[in-house]
Amino acid sequence: MRLVILTQDDPFYLARNIDYFLKKLPPYAEVVATVVFDVSPFGKRESFTDKMKKTYEIFGLPFFIRYGFKYLRSKLDSRNNVRKVLADRGIPFIEIEGNINKDENLEKIRSYKPDLLVSIAGNQIFKRKLLDVATHGCVNLHTALLPKYRGLMPSFWVLKNGETHTGVSVFFVDEGIDSGPILVQKKVEIGNRSQEQLIKDTKLIGMDAIIESIEKIHSGNYELIANDASQMTYFSFPTREDVRAFQAAGKRFY
Repeated sequence: MRLVILTQDDPFYLARNIDYFLKKLPPYAEVVATVVFDVSPFGKRESFTDKMKKTYEIFGLPFFIRYGFKYLRSKLDSRNNVRKVLADRGIPFIEIEGNINKDENLEKIRSYKPDLLVSIAGNQIFKRKLLDVATHGCVNLHTALLPKYRGLMPSFWVLKNGETHTGVSVFFVDEGIDSGPILVQKKVEIGNRSQEQLIKDTKLIGMDAIIESIEKIHSGNYELIANDASQMTYFSFPTREDVRAFQAAGKRFY
């Protein structure tokens, strides 16, 4: 099975998880290429300066300092570099211009003859033409129990809202937002985890869930779980007021 990964150059969590994912891939699955998007933590493309300014304004000075130092450390540690992890395994990069759905970008991806697209924090909206490039379409990891908590930063919202459990969902991507039918879902007790620990744990569990999804697609033996739109909730990026409520509820970022 020929896989193309769609991911982003996240400096905090993704590199080690992608390395874990690649090590655990079954022998019949091969990553033939990858697209690495620019990082967009706020759900849209912004300059590095704008990202820094927003992080400070929304999350406050202690958070800004902590993650500023984590960012600098990540630049010095190749284990946190998504491109380095992929390059070390000889996986080709598909360099795209602008939106991934442009015809010229689709042709580049199509040239690798993918059986399946695997989105791991892919941060662009995928249109039907892209989804049809691969024989089996595209699967995506979302670190929440869909149909609840569609959208951005579910780890923040489940803590703020006092949930006792969260989880991961791997689903077939359609043209909606986190709305496609679910292949694998795993429930996780939140306990006293901070947001940082919750992100680390659910992303790692998510890698195993993606591998399980690939195994199911390869065998052709699976039953889809409905991603019921009537039960959905959707959350965008938090505001400064949301962060104050998060902290007032005794929740921790780290």
